[in-house]
Amino acid sequence: MKGVVGMVVSNKMQKSVVVAVDRLFHNKLYNRYVKRTSKFMAHDEHNLCNIGDRVRLDNSRPLSKRKHWVVAEILKRARIYTPPSPAASNPSAPSAAKSSPSPPSSS
Repeated sequence: MKGVVGMVVSNKMQKSVVVAVDRLFHNKLYNRYVKRTSKFMAHDEHNLCNIGDRVRLDNSRPLSKRKHWVVAEILKRARIYTPPSPAASNPSAPSAAKSSPSPPSSS
């Protein structure tokens, strides 16, 4: 069987990932293309894959009950969002709050 290309949807296991592979086929009755998704478990030896990565899978011998694919290569890495820390993005904010004048008292 030839290799397939898919998107990593889960990497919560050790040395394993779940990859969703989409395929299109033509429905002759309705003359439309239909999209179907298959999910395969694949072996990721060095835990390099993250959710959203586009990977190519190669067939292998059965490695476990549900796992008989191996991640051959990571074609495209997912862009992982890292929120900016508040201190790094605006260093003058804490000092501005200390130096702001207090409202005049009505005594």
